[in-house]
Formats: sequence, C-alpha cells, structure tokens
Amino acid sequence: MHPILFHIPLPNRPLKIWWALVALAALSAVYALWAQRRAAKQDALVGLIVAAAAGAAAYYWRGAEYRAENVPIFSYGVMLGLSLVVGWYITLPLAKRTGLPVETMANCYVWTALAALAGSRVLYILTNLDEFHTTADYFALRKGGLVAYGGFIGGYLGSWAFLARHRIRLMPWGDVAAPSIAAGLFITRIGCYLYGCDFGMRLSDSAPALLKKAGTFPKLAEGTLGYFENGVPIPGSPAFAHHADLCARGIYKAADCVALKDASFPVHPTQLYESAIGLGLLALLLWQRKVQKFRGQLFLTFVFGYGFLRFLIELLRDDAERGSLPFHSDRYVLVSFGLVAMGAAFVYGFAKAISAPQLRMGATVLAFVPGVAAFVILKTGQFEVDDYAYSTSQFIGLVSAVLAAVAFSKLWDDARRSPRLAMALGLEGAALAGDPAEAPARKKRSGDDEAEDAEGAPERPKRSGKKRAKKPEAAAAEAVAEETAPEPASGAEGDEDDEAAP
Repeated sequence: MHPILFHIPLPNRPLKIWWALVALAALSAVYALWAQRRAAKQDALVGLIVAAAAGAAAYYWRGAEYRAENVPIFSYGVMLGLSLVVGWYITLPLAKRTGLPVETMANCYVWTALAALAGSRVLYILTNLDEFHTTADYFALRKGGLVAYGGFIGGYLGSWAFLARHRIRLMPWGDVAAPSIAAGLFITRIGCYLYGCDFGMRLSDSAPALLKKAGTFPKLAEGTLGYFENGVPIPGSPAFAHHADLCARGIYKAADCVALKDASFPVHPTQLYESAIGLGLLALLLWQRKVQKFRGQLFLTFVFGYGFLRFLIELLRDDAERGSLPFHSDRYVLVSFGLVAMGAAFVYGFAKAISAPQLRMGATVLAFVPGVAAFVILKTGQFEVDDYAYSTSQFIGLVSAVLAAVAFSKLWDDARRSPRLAMALGLEGAALAGDPAEAPARKKRSGDDEAEDAEGAPERPKRSGKKRAKKPEAAAAEAVAEETAPEPASGAEGDEDDEAAP
C-alpha cells in the first residue's frame, strides 16, 4: 500500500501574501497601459481598478503569511491520469481504423473524460451526503470520492450530448471507447489498491497465505494523508480504520481485536479482482472487433460483462462509502434474483451470437447456474434473517446489464436482416467541418461503396437497333438534368438503389 508516491518539495519558509498581490497589481497596471495604447478605454479602466484593489489588499495583508507544506502526489490520482493517457492512445487509433473523423473524436474524448469525472463525483456525493457540510467539500477531490459507475454514466451522457450536436451516431463511438474504458478500469483499480480504498470483506483463516498478504493494509501514521477542515486526520488506511471501528462497536470479538495493531485484518483485495476484470474485458473487446456484426456490439458487451461481474464483486466489498438502496430483504432472495435476471437477459440477447446449437444450449443452461447456486448456498434457516440491500453500484450493474442484453437482441436481429446497414457509421449528415483532412478519405469510402453497389446491380439489357434522334430542346434539357442530378449516397440508400435497378 503506497497512497502517496512522492512529495513535491516547497520552500521551507513563510510565504508573504502581499508578494502575490503586488505581482497581480503590477500585471494589471501593465495590462491597463497596453489597453490604453490600443484605445480600449473600458479594458484600461478595468485594469486600473484591479491594480488599485490588489495594491490596497497588499497593504492591508502586509503582515499575513502562509507556510506551505510539501505537496503530496497521490497514487490514485497518478493512475487516473495514466488511464486517461492510455485511453487516448487506444481510442483514437481505433476511431481512425473504424473510419470515424479523428479530430472530432479527439474533441469528444476530452468532453467525455470531463463529463465522466463530474459524473463520478456527483454519484459519490449522492451516496455519501453526510460527508459534505460546506461548498468547499464538494470540490475537495484530493481527499478522494469518485465512483466508477458515476463516471460511466457521466461519460455516456457527455458523449451523447457532444455527438448529437455533431449529428454522429453514438454506438460507433461507443465501440471504439469501450476498450479504453476497460483499460482504464484495469489501471485505476491498481490506484485504488495502492491507496487502500474499495477493500473487501475479511478473509477466513483458511485463505491462502499469498491472498492474505495481498489483502493486509498497514496502519499509517496519523496525518499522513492530511486533515479534514475540523482538524480530524484523514484515515491513513481505510481498511484498518474500518476494522478499528468495528472492534470499538463490539462487532468483532475482543480476542481478535487484540491483534489489530499495525495492520488491518486480511481482506479480499477486491481492487485487484476488479483490475483483472478490466484486463479480461479489454482482451475480450479486442477479439470482438474481429467478429463484429453491428455497431454497438463492443459497447453493449462491455456494459453487460462489467455489470454482471461488478454485481459479484459487490458481494465481497466491505467499505462503507458505496451507498445502498432503501429496499431490504433476505440476502439469498436479492442475490439469486439479480443473478437469475441477468442469466435470463443473457439468454434473451447475447446467446444469439453463439452459432452452434449445442454450444448455445449449454450456455443457456450455464446462465442460470449462478442464480440457483446463490439460492442454495445463501439460503438461511427457517427462522434466521440475513438482511441485505443492493449497493448503488450493484443495482446499476444489474439494470445496465439487463438493458444491454435487450438492446443487443434487437441490434443482432437487425444485423441479420441487413448486415451492411448494421455496420454503417451513419456519417452522411454529420457536421464535420472541423475535419477537412478527413474529407478525401470519406469521399474514397463513399466511392468504394458506390462501386460495390454498381458491381452488385444486374446489368441493363442492351437495346438493339438504332436510337431515335432526339429533338435539340429535349437533348439540352436532358443534359442539364444530368449535370444537376445528385450523386447516389452510400450505405442504406445504396441498398435501395440496388433493389430499384431492373
């Protein structure tokens, strides 16, 4: 566990506030003189006002000083930034290879990343309202507080808003973005592990020694990660702090709590489990590109796969900041219901992609095994109650997986009826004025499609005999009509032309 990778050293001396204010006053005065020479009187007036205000503030706070500490660079923030860089170099080459306008997709990536960051923060706030007391708390990102599913939802809405404005279909972008999301999951969860958050439940004594070692988080010195505004230190090890709280409340046995000194109890390293899930989904999506049948197939595969696996991971999580739904019932009822629902969704949607009848039948049977097994294993005695509620991410994973399967079923059926239309990008009406370099490539692709249409259309029978001479007026009108006639469009319109050809 390494929550802080390194520190940026700052001068070990007090910093006078009036230094910055004097610098601001000087810059404002220079700006005012520059604006006056350009005859921009209003800008010059604003510069003079700011200069005067900064000068007065410098005199007023001439005795104030600020002693800066070394700036910590947190491991999670570094891994989050690394995931954005890696995602950039995965998404844009895939977009170019797919035929999407690269410059527009680059802008969409930035827009999506910002929306994802905002969404992850909003969902954390909604599930942990008791942690926020002032306006500054909502923006204190250095203290943590991001939810993966909030980022997915925010990124989805941000992409939709950006692409709708440019009249570009969402699903082709989703297919090229899904591998980068999987890679980001693989990288950021390593950051979670280094920081110590998102930990799992306590391991049994019979667990493998290597797993115990990976799931033990040390106690850090008080104040290692800083302090809250009220002076309370930020817990250095979330797992250790959680176990100490359970011991103080008498939930853990006193004999066990005696050993809780320098490190947490061994727990499931769910961060590493989810990181492995991200890597596996990345490999699956890159393979899916080779057998893709319709636009949106990769995106929906990721949504379903991550939703199902996240549902299982949440069964092992033990951190208290996940949030939960108000509806409660027995554990075996809710868990088995969710797994059966996702199994039925798989059969309804994704099982259609299995061409071999015997394999499809086997997959249909296996889809319901987790739900039945959960019912048998988790079912308590007749008079015992095991109260349970879905966590926020668990519920979102369940709903998103079912919706993805329904969408997959419809799009798969559409692809069987019209394979070429299912793989169309739909860029005919896109606003791509900012991508002039893409125009030749799009024109070439359109020309290739028209050539394919021409090859697939039946030849017109040749007429024998001499043609009748046309009147000069009719010949001139026909020539004008040929010059002004629109060029045939590629994609779905090309299919209609093929059907209309004699």
